[in-house]
Amino acid sequence: MTDEEVKHNVTRTGHPKGLYMLFMVEMWERFNYYGMRALLALFMVSTVIGFSKATSSKVYGIFTALVYLTPVIGGYLADRYIGKRHSITIGAILMALGQFTLASYEIIPPVVALAMGLTLIIIGNGFFKPNISTIVGELYEPNDVRRDGGFTIFYMGINVGAFFAPFVCGFLGEPGAGMDPVAAYAKWKYGFMAAGIGMVIGLVWYLVSQEKYLGHVGLLPARKASKIQDPAEVAKAQAAEQPLSPEDWDKIKAIFTFTFFAVFFFTFFEQAGTSLNFFAAEATNLTPVLPFIGPITLKASYFQAINPICVVLFAPLFAKLWIRLGSKDPTIPTKFGWGLFLQGIAFAIIAVAASLFQAHGPVSALWLVFMYMFCTMGELCLSPVGLSMVTKLAPVKFMSLFMGIWLMGSFFGNILAGLLASQYESWSLTTLFSVPAIGSMLFGVIMWFMTKQITRWMHGVH
Repeated sequence: MTDEEVKHNVTRTGHPKGLYMLFMVEMWERFNYYGMRALLALFMVSTVIGFSKATSSKVYGIFTALVYLTPVIGGYLADRYIGKRHSITIGAILMALGQFTLASYEIIPPVVALAMGLTLIIIGNGFFKPNISTIVGELYEPNDVRRDGGFTIFYMGINVGAFFAPFVCGFLGEPGAGMDPVAAYAKWKYGFMAAGIGMVIGLVWYLVSQEKYLGHVGLLPARKASKIQDPAEVAKAQAAEQPLSPEDWDKIKAIFTFTFFAVFFFTFFEQAGTSLNFFAAEATNLTPVLPFIGPITLKASYFQAINPICVVLFAPLFAKLWIRLGSKDPTIPTKFGWGLFLQGIAFAIIAVAASLFQAHGPVSALWLVFMYMFCTMGELCLSPVGLSMVTKLAPVKFMSLFMGIWLMGSFFGNILAGLLASQYESWSLTTLFSVPAIGSMLFGVIMWFMTKQITRWMHGVH
């Protein structure tokens, strides 16, 4: 199947069938990652590892930061030598091995299992993450109005996996209150094993379905694509040999500007796995009484599912919104500004909850629910739009490299996120959550003021 046949082989939604094939692969990869992430900080402060909350937050921040740094290297290697499709396979294998290594803490020293497992996941993600996102972009023609909607649908796949992961991996791996210490020590491994099995399922699906749904897309590095006699691939190979134009450099300026603002979005967004996870465990009523049901018992890791289920619910609405607005569709800078501002509102909500906790004790779980709802709306204005933005603006010869640079915004964001969360026991919780509230709103307003300049750099890309 040629590139053109892939692009025009669409479903009733009007999107290429390859989008939904990649949706499933990404769903299982995110099940793998978010299942582990829901447990990681709690695992590190457990008796297995024994880190303090401050140390756990810093290690967590460094790990999640490196997860977003290695895509720069993985994207470059895919562009120049390996090809996007083969890079995805390598990444999936390494990430599955990383999860199984984390689960081996009873066989090898726990800290060694932690270090080796996280290293494998970091390297594997570097091969996987930038390349699957870039292939999604290659399913569409330049300036195709469906592209932002397609990335929003793809982003929904990310969050379907992320929704189920905390329930499955949290149920299997997080010890309950009052559990026998020996049983609690052994329980964590089942959560990591479940995450690894999810990645294996995604890998098998990818291997058996890629040729049918992707044809030649992403099969070879850009400079070797002419070996496949597909006109679109030959055009990419020819473009890869051309020097960058002044217009290309303007678009690169826009990519770096969006990435800079994304750093601060992800600094606050990534509190989910650390400070907000600790808040759920210590400051939230985990035995609420539900109407017609009665009392139930929650685990802190379950709250990690609120954001992804909100994405699953809201993403189709946002995808339809961008298409229906058509020529009135807000510019990418405007969407980014809204993403930051809505996240600020989310943290303002949890800052109020923190003040109530400090005054009266554990608060209702609804505070976290509403906080994650607003945070998700902000995320949908920024994160999938950012993925789409890179595929529109990046030079063809460095497409995966610039996808890696976009993801590197999360590298710096996660470093800062770990440093912020490490103050959990030093600052008042109200102060800790007020910083993201004020900072995110401020950066949103700055982005709106810069909209005209950034739009000029984009040279008509929308």
